Amino acid sequence: MSDRPVLQPRSTLLRPERRLDKRSAMERLQRYLSGWASRPLRQRLGRYRGFLPLIHSFSAQLEALSEAQLQVQVSLLKQRLMLEGFNDRLVCEAFAIVREVAGRTLGMRHFDSQLLGGLVMFHGNIAEMQTGEGKTLTATLPAAVAALGGVSTHVITVNDYLTERDAEEMTPVYQALGLTVGSIINSRSLPERQLIYGYDVVYCTNNELVFDYLKDSIQLGESSHPLHLYAERLQKAEAADSQLMLQGLHYAVVDEADSVLMDEARTPLIISGPEVHHPQQERLCREAIEVAASLVEEDDYKLEKGKRQLSFTLSGEERVLALTAEYGKHWVGKVRKLELVHQALTALLLFERDHHYLIQDGKVQIVDEHTGRVMADRTWERGLHQMIELKEGVEMTSPRETLAKISYQRFFRMYRLLSGMTGTGSEVADELWTVYHLPLVKIPTHRKSLRLRVGSKVCRDAHEKWRTVADRVQNLQQQGCSVLVGTHSVARSEELAELLEERGLSAQILNARQDSEEADIVARAGQTGQITVATNMAGRGTDIKLSDEVKAHGGLYVILTEFHEASRIDRQLEGRCARQGDPGSFEVIVARDDFLLAQDRPGFWDRMMNRPLQLLLGGQYDLYRMRRAQKRLEKRHEKMRYELLETDERQGELMSFVAKRV
Repeated sequence: MSDRPVLQPRSTLLRPERRLDKRSAMERLQRYLSGWASRPLRQRLGRYRGFLPLIHSFSAQLEALSEAQLQVQVSLLKQRLMLEGFNDRLVCEAFAIVREVAGRTLGMRHFDSQLLGGLVMFHGNIAEMQTGEGKTLTATLPAAVAALGGVSTHVITVNDYLTERDAEEMTPVYQALGLTVGSIINSRSLPERQLIYGYDVVYCTNNELVFDYLKDSIQLGESSHPLHLYAERLQKAEAADSQLMLQGLHYAVVDEADSVLMDEARTPLIISGPEVHHPQQERLCREAIEVAASLVEEDDYKLEKGKRQLSFTLSGEERVLALTAEYGKHWVGKVRKLELVHQALTALLLFERDHHYLIQDGKVQIVDEHTGRVMADRTWERGLHQMIELKEGVEMTSPRETLAKISYQRFFRMYRLLSGMTGTGSEVADELWTVYHLPLVKIPTHRKSLRLRVGSKVCRDAHEKWRTVADRVQNLQQQGCSVLVGTHSVARSEELAELLEERGLSAQILNARQDSEEADIVARAGQTGQITVATNMAGRGTDIKLSDEVKAHGGLYVILTEFHEASRIDRQLEGRCARQGDPGSFEVIVARDDFLLAQDRPGFWDRMMNRPLQLLLGGQYDLYRMRRAQKRLEKRHEKMRYELLETDERQGELMSFVAKRV
């Protein structure tokens, strides 16, 4: 496997990260042609299956060893990896040792499917493993083997809950191998971060990692030459007041790779400094909101709520200029006036409370559209956040000064070796290759899936949909099933819970308001008769353990009540049931006035044929339209990511969110 990216021990590395020098057109063409040849080879599962017999052979020898003898083998392996590097035979032996240690410490030995996933990742690829296949345990294989060879390794997950959970669960494996492991979450202090980043294996979220990298970049200044950068890092590392945290970007294993590398790539991050106090800021925002509130849709502006876009008409521009003609000196210039009022309209019309944000502790807190979680200390830019604060009547904060910025695409491509795993990567496989040069390899399941897809029902409107969902939940609970209902927003989850309460059904809610109780809610979700109503928080990484009685009654029953912006998110919710050979069912109950159809603007022939086809095909035609609208939205998001990447490479102007970090 000589064509794979090569890991090197940390001690031999001069540069702490990969430099992304601008390539000429000829170099890009050469890379494309070489990739065209190497991608199919790296995607062939057979080339990784060839390692399994050797791993099993080593495993058989290790089973007979005592604990003391096994530790001797671990010590010898470390020495050999440092001296000989990661040759195929040593990698197989290392995989066997990690597998044996996991079996003794956790009582879980890696299955062949997990060994394949680990091999795929160790060779610099994305492993697509179906939900419930044990990706948390799989990640210990490439992470531990790399760390045993002296390579600092980051295991990147999508939220603090999974970061702490995965690190805590897998710590016995790493400790038995003589490796240090820690987790970086939002509450960690600077001294704690400096200590943990020096460990062999670090579990962290993408947000925390990028912000810490930006903080280091601020400390290091503009030094760009590898030798200069390395010398400066050494010098600052020895200083008593050093603020540096990361040890470099050596090797990363990205869990839920499609979410981190694709979905999050639409929201590049910047880090900001102290607040910039502007005495006229509040007055400026209030005036902008007053003007925006007086405008009339269609006459003054066009609104495409589904696409989250709005634009002024010619008469609307004239009206804005007329209404602001007598305002103060900060309203000078046509572009300035239109931009301020446009931001105010955006705050009033395109951002909804309990959907895009929550009001907690007297503050506007952004909800991540992909994970359903609150993004702590994040704000929208260019005055938008302040206008939403005024709209909600909370204390207005001041904008902050930008200190450093980076896109996810640029950051993750700076790792010397990048790999990942996900259950839903097929839809973005080409984009993963184009942007990150990461092939996607599908891993077979360990057990045959017993998931039962009950079908799909399309209701006339939201009122009928929620009544139908409540009827189904009530019937299932009487049968002793455990039920998980997926909703699109915090508001919808709470509305459904209230409706169920009116019927005498007690449901636990899992959304951004209950993030501190997540572990307890998930632990109860698989019990007999339990009803859980959740947003996207119940998607990626959520492992609901079922009681024996629930398994006997058909397992977890999952109901999807609204298609999301990406079909991958829907598949993640579906993947909460029927995991690892357990029984489970999945059903779709949606309505014709759901947001996907509301934002779908059919062409002339579609409008002509809508009614006849609806009468002929019924709900199947509506489902087709929803899926088509979803595909269009996915294409639009893909285009946004490519545009951002091009902008990043040309100018480095990457502002979508402002991050305030303490």
